[in-house]
Amino acid sequence: MNAAKLFLAALVCLLPSLTQAIEPSEKVKVTPLLKTTTTWDGAPLSYPEGQAEVTGLMIVVQPGGETGWHEHPVPSFGLLLEGTLEVTLKDGRVKRIEAGEAVAEVVGTVHNSRAIGDKPVKLVVFYAGAAGTPVTISRGDDSKAR
Repeated sequence: MNAAKLFLAALVCLLPSLTQAIEPSEKVKVTPLLKTTTTWDGAPLSYPEGQAEVTGLMIVVQPGGETGWHEHPVPSFGLLLEGTLEVTLKDGRVKRIEAGEAVAEVVGTVHNSRAIGDKPVKLVVFYAGAAGTPVTISRGDDSKAR
């Protein structure tokens, strides 16, 4: 078992005790945001081989702005803080994400995201990858790998 899988297995084993250790109180509120074994389009999550590396990004898309067609070779999990984001897959499926929603992004699936409405989109995304593996690959003329 590689280091990333071993770490994740240990984390999963500890989760029940970790969630029990954080006791909600008047001053501590615990709100589950996301617990899933699949991406939003139903594909199973799996982690890449190699040295585990987590990347966190704050992404801001201005109203009407788009990311350009791209894909993620590693699992990523986002929380939309502000605005409304519309994600379109090459096959035409569309997912609309509103402020406050958490999502497991699609992996290995080409998609484009755009800010709809009159507010910027502010999104925090964490990528669970491997050292040396890009978190985003451009699949169009107007987007860049990150």
